[in-house]
Amino acid sequence: MEIRPYQPEDIGEIVLLFYETVHSVNLRDYTPEQAEAWAPHPPSAARWHSVLRVHNTFTALEGGHVVGFGDIDATGYLDHLFVHRDHQRRGIAGALCDRLESLYPEKAVTVHASITARGFFERRGYRVVREQQIERRGVLLTNFVMEKPAKRSHNHP
Repeated sequence: MEIRPYQPEDIGEIVLLFYETVHSVNLRDYTPEQAEAWAPHPPSAARWHSVLRVHNTFTALEGGHVVGFGDIDATGYLDHLFVHRDHQRRGIAGALCDRLESLYPEKAVTVHASITARGFFERRGYRVVREQQIERRGVLLTNFVMEKPAKRSHNHP
């Protein structure tokens, strides 16, 4: 697996990966109506590119194909972390998360984790700040505001 910075030519595979993952993996915890509100068809490549290009975004590749992606902004907000439905539980999300978290070691990292992703983030040391309901296209979805504390400097007790 190769992890590299996002490139605009990745966008087609990224939007398809996002759509297919929400409509398969996340159906364990969300209804089809919620999945469609969260990830409508067709996904907007232009909207996705406008977000991913301004965040620190990394893409995981295997065999030249996108198998995962994640992005974080300068405040330490981890906005997206998705792994292709056929490549789950292979360490891809962890590798992407390691890279994203390492960009801002002095900052707490926050994420709005889906029900599906909550356990992954808890195993990485994130704690739930609060459960929330968000609205997407008139449909309510549950997610969790989670935070991982900043790494402490070795120079301070």
